[in-house]
Amino acid sequence: MTGKRARETSHIVARKNMSGEKALIRIEAGLPDTVLWWLEQYFRFEVTTGESSRKVQRRDLQLFLDFMTEQENTDERVRWSPRLSKSFHDYLRRTKIEGERRWNDRTINRVMSHLKTFAKWVHRIRPFPLGDPVAKIKLQPVGVGLEIERALTPAERRKMLDAADLLLETGGRSRDRSRYRNSERPVNKSYRPFRNRAIVYALIETGMRRAAITNLNLSDINWKRRELTVTEKGGATHTYSISWEGLDAIRVYVEDERETDAAHWKSPALFLTAYMNPRAGERLSPRTINVVWNEISRTAGVEGRTPHSARHAMGKHIIERTGNIAAVQRQLGHKNAVYSMQYARITSDEIRDVIDNR
Repeated sequence: MTGKRARETSHIVARKNMSGEKALIRIEAGLPDTVLWWLEQYFRFEVTTGESSRKVQRRDLQLFLDFMTEQENTDERVRWSPRLSKSFHDYLRRTKIEGERRWNDRTINRVMSHLKTFAKWVHRIRPFPLGDPVAKIKLQPVGVGLEIERALTPAERRKMLDAADLLLETGGRSRDRSRYRNSERPVNKSYRPFRNRAIVYALIETGMRRAAITNLNLSDINWKRRELTVTEKGGATHTYSISWEGLDAIRVYVEDERETDAAHWKSPALFLTAYMNPRAGERLSPRTINVVWNEISRTAGVEGRTPHSARHAMGKHIIERTGNIAAVQRQLGHKNAVYSMQYARITSDEIRDVIDNR
């Protein structure tokens, strides 16, 4: 082997490091090409979830590593084949303790989801000889889990956003049509149409929870990267991507309406209570988010949907566009891949549509 050949290097961009610069995985001749080595690089460069989630992922992936070492007497990456993955899947399904299965379908799906994400990452950087070894493994059907049936449909999403846009013209106006029969109905001075519009856009265009909306600070917005970083339930910090349309709705609120309330409250909160309501506090409550959502739902003629329906809709949208469970997990911040995996389920309406259109 020549000196040049021995020094051949491949640079792979993994993710941004803490300083915002590109973090590189440098693969040089002589480095161990084993599953264990790749596993360490995966947790070093790719995994960004909380510590508790990292422990679960590592435990699940260690199950496969132990299985492979026992079956192949090695953990060389090139020996990881689709047949080995299938054997591991079968092993999880048939292994019993005292006559009962050791792992239920939900746990098996979690393990295989983590393995799929890991294998896809490795395959993208250094392809396996026989292709992605877990790509064709099908996950087991599980119970209903998340209420996917209640996700906003694409048509409902359009209606909600249209109704939110109408707030700038009709929101907050007096309902007394008799009194103002011959004149324009006045607008309640404490009503904030730009804020309420931006809230609905943020819910629908990110999939974040109500509590995250109330926790958002103005400084949490990365306008250039179109990202909102917020403290979620449990104290974990998560970053949501947002569409251009959603970010623009927030920008308009900040530029045209927020300043009036910010001068009074002097609060870092992004969405502020109208300064005329001092007893309410500067941050909105989750209940207020419900009030805003329900008002726009009535205008849009959308029934039976909650702010969480927007979160479900984002999960379904991502899985339909990418087929990537890891992408759902990254956007919605699920610590457990099983929650993200359930967005791949088909709804009853979708089944009926398939049957009717043969």
